[in-house]
Amino acid sequence: MPSDPLAAVAVPEAPSAWEDVVGSIGPKVRALRLERGMTLQQLARAAEVSTASVHKVERGDMVPTITTLLKIAGALGAPIRHFVEDDDTAPTAVLTRFADGIAAGPVTITGSPDRFRARGTVARLEPGEQRPGLRRAGETLLIVLEGRLDVEVAADRYEVAAGEALHFPSGLEHRCGNSSDAPVEVVAVDVPES
Repeated sequence: MPSDPLAAVAVPEAPSAWEDVVGSIGPKVRALRLERGMTLQQLARAAEVSTASVHKVERGDMVPTITTLLKIAGALGAPIRHFVEDDDTAPTAVLTRFADGIAAGPVTITGSPDRFRARGTVARLEPGEQRPGLRRAGETLLIVLEGRLDVEVAADRYEVAAGEALHFPSGLEHRCGNSSDAPVEVVAVDVPES
């Protein structure tokens, strides 16, 4: 009796939609944690779950219970839907109009952290204003659009004028300020370490 040669071949099934959603939870948690500048321990403490649980969720070694996911989402300041919605409808690129919003405070100019590693903001520093930098593994690129920005990185001081940029490891102690009589407009792009 002839046998079907294909009968013994296992054909892998395409992953179902729920597997894609579950598989994306960990990377979304990690991306948002890094965007917030939090360590695993800080997130675990804020969410009141173990550090090991957060680590396993981020690596995809553990599917969080709904309670754990609610706690993590709350600690990250994100709605739970952020972690379970499908990203298939997201546009290819993100266009941000920021010119009118700078005066009100820093404006985020980059897309969602679950799709992009770089985090960019545009800000205006008024005369005399100082801002401490957030130390974390990765790099920072400052691009001055208008005015002159005073930047201190480790023990080095820089004056970055309009049309100039300064790029440095963001794990170093750093701060920015405006010692001039005119506002400074600056683009800050942070790329966390992968």
